[in-house]
Amino acid sequence: MNTLTSTVKRNDKTIAVSAAIVSFLAYTSVYGFRKGFAVCGFEGMAYAGISYKVWLVISQVVGYACSKFYGIRFISELKRFGRGKMILILVGISWTGLLLFAIIPAPWNIACMLINGFPLGMIWGIIFSYIEGRRATDFIGAALSVSFIFSSGFVKTTAGFIRLELGVSEFWIPFVTGLVFALPLILTVYLLEKIPAPTDADIENRSIREPMTADKRKEFVKMFLPGLIASIGIYVFATVFRDIRDNFMADMWKENGYGNQPALFTQTETPVTVMLLILMGSMILVRNNIKALVYTHYIIIAGFLITGCTSILFLQGQITAFWWLTLVGLGLYTAYIPFNCIFFERLIASFKFPGNVGFLIYVADSFGYLGSVGVLITKEVLKIKMQWTSFYSHSVVILSILGIAGAILSLIYFSSKYKKQEVVHV
Repeated sequence: MNTLTSTVKRNDKTIAVSAAIVSFLAYTSVYGFRKGFAVCGFEGMAYAGISYKVWLVISQVVGYACSKFYGIRFISELKRFGRGKMILILVGISWTGLLLFAIIPAPWNIACMLINGFPLGMIWGIIFSYIEGRRATDFIGAALSVSFIFSSGFVKTTAGFIRLELGVSEFWIPFVTGLVFALPLILTVYLLEKIPAPTDADIENRSIREPMTADKRKEFVKMFLPGLIASIGIYVFATVFRDIRDNFMADMWKENGYGNQPALFTQTETPVTVMLLILMGSMILVRNNIKALVYTHYIIIAGFLITGCTSILFLQGQITAFWWLTLVGLGLYTAYIPFNCIFFERLIASFKFPGNVGFLIYVADSFGYLGSVGVLITKEVLKIKMQWTSFYSHSVVILSILGIAGAILSLIYFSSKYKKQEVVHV
């Protein structure tokens, strides 16, 4: 019996590690179709008084936002068959958008980034559906979540190399970057399909995961509305400024004298990826779901503290732009990533609600990207002429204060809700 138990545990670990590696590589490959244009400056191009690059970012983010609102239903009702084919079709549509972007002249090609963004917005929920509802989901989800930190830097380094070394036109860089990641994507999607379903022990520990009907979604929102408002509010703050950093990091490097150094993107994002993988992955050691949910709030608060404090130090001239951009990234991702791999997973598990994480992630993401679009448009419409470095460093200080306040409110609500539930059950 002991030998059998030992063998089962080894198999569980093998599946967990394999799923973590495959999901990490799959989403990294998907990112190759998303952020290639971020290294391009499109210098001197503007329409209606707004920078051409800002128009591209807004168009793509509007695509994401629309996708996330649509995905609230689409992902929450997602079935378990045909997912791999669906990923390839959606990425193919996105890649077609990049081809059209290269062919159609500006400014008409701005709309092509919306075509690129909408299908990509579905991918996260589909990939996460392969790994949720397991005792090892914290670890696997951490690997999947940190992939967009590493991939953001790696894809930009790849695109920067294509621009500087191969001399590819800025309009063709996004499409060519996608070409580099096409074969890895096909391979990793094939491997995703080989991940076994959750075991009975997984279901017992984390609750069953199943498609959510409209009535189930309404029931969940009604049951946890105050806590969802607080937690999604935090997520919106983190998404807005993570997204701005992601899209305009090249501009901030240039403003601070680090232009034409594509390796910087990987150099700053890789250590952040490793640190957060260790931190988030270690949550697998916390078996008690409500304790894990509480600890996750502490992690989020710590992330906002790092973001705010390092920005204040940078504004005071105490640290360089290199360390500021690295550490503010660490803080933002520390606050942002738990929602994508731990927070909602442990919330469902704590209260044993029959549903899936995809629904919650897409509700949060839809408002997050809507907020991102709002900030970009506000900056341009109000003609805020600050450089991205100045605008960003001042803004994230305010963000940190609001984020900490929201996390405290969320912690109080869910802790109190759980205690009341325990009293009722007793």
